[in-house]
Amino acid sequence: MPARVTVPGLFPPPGYAHASVVEAGARLAFLAGAVPLDAAGKIVGVGDPVRQAEQVIANLGEQLRAVGSDFAHVVATDVYVVSSEPRVLSDVWGVVEASGLSTGPHSSTLLGVACLGYTGQLVEITATAVVPESES
Repeated sequence: MPARVTVPGLFPPPGYAHASVVEAGARLAFLAGAVPLDAAGKIVGVGDPVRQAEQVIANLGEQLRAVGSDFAHVVATDVYVVSSEPRVLSDVWGVVEASGLSTGPHSSTLLGVACLGYTGQLVEITATAVVPESES
C-alpha cells in the first residue's frame, strides 16, 4: 500500500495528502485522462460540471478495474475543470471527495483551465495508481 504523507509544517490539505510514497517494485498504472463520455462516445451532462465529474469518476473507476486496481490505490490525480470560478472547482472537488478517491487520501492538483479536448467537455481527471499483487 502507498504511504500517504501530510507535512506537519504545511497547511493541512482538505481531503488529500501532500505526497504519496510507493516502495520500489510496486506495479503502477498511469491512466489517460478520464473524460465525461458515455459508452457511445457522447458527452454526458452538457453544461453541468458536477454531472460531468460524476461520469468522469465512473469512467475512472472502469479504467482502474481494467488494470486490477481501485480508488483506494490511487496515489495521484490531476483534476481539470473548464472554469475560472473557485465555486465551480469546489463543486467538482466535492464529487471527487464523495467518490472514495480521497479515502487514501491521494495527492491531487485541482486546476481551472480554458478548454479540454472534446467539444462541451468541462472535466477531466488523470490518475496514477498502484496495482496490487493478485492473490493467487
